[in-house]
Amino acid sequence: MMCRSCGSNKTCHTARATIDLLKDTFGDRLISRFGPVNWPPRSCDLTPLDYFLWGYVKSLVYADNPQTLDHLENNIRRVIADIRPQMLEKVIESLTSRLDYIRASCGSSMPEIIFKM
Repeated sequence: MMCRSCGSNKTCHTARATIDLLKDTFGDRLISRFGPVNWPPRSCDLTPLDYFLWGYVKSLVYADNPQTLDHLENNIRRVIADIRPQMLEKVIESLTSRLDYIRASCGSSMPEIIFKM
């Protein structure tokens, strides 16, 4: 499995120290291959936070190249506050179509789905 954040071909973010910290922090609420709640396969194809929100927010937060922590925090607050219900409705519609596709394809990957908003 390739890690989407670092590009390595290793299991993502499962170093012992990381898992121990997460277990200490979240206890029985930890979602992980190594925690009490198993991480679902191909979940980043399905999770709106992964396939839409983080990339959208990041692109706008860094658009003006913030140079201070205050500037960065203000950008994050502004971008999140500007997300409108209509946009979230489109995200949910996209999620619904992804789930329909997964059901119809018996859980196979989704290479031909075009991600658009």
